[in-house]
Amino acid sequence: MKRIEEGEQIRGGIIIPDSAKEKPQEGEVIAVGDGKYKEDGTRQSLDVKQGDRVLFGKYSGSEIKIDGEELLIMREDEILGILERAGAASGGSKKGGK
Repeated sequence: MKRIEEGEQIRGGIIIPDSAKEKPQEGEVIAVGDGKYKEDGTRQSLDVKQGDRVLFGKYSGSEIKIDGEELLIMREDEILGILERAGAASGGSKKGGK
């Protein structure tokens, strides 16, 4: 999972320096596995897929660095929700009547 950086944070006219900003809690799923094994030996399929934008807890996952890029590894149960775009939630494109 790759964190999605928000724009520069300004609070009450004060620009917050990078060192004081909190890490974003929104990310994009870069890759997913096959799911975990249940007690009966079958696999539980995943609800998230590559490309999904998700919200996760502040201290979720394990931070790793691959080729200079900071990424997170986490279990699906650490993800709080999957974000959908406003257009996708309302059915996509608008169609005119008449």
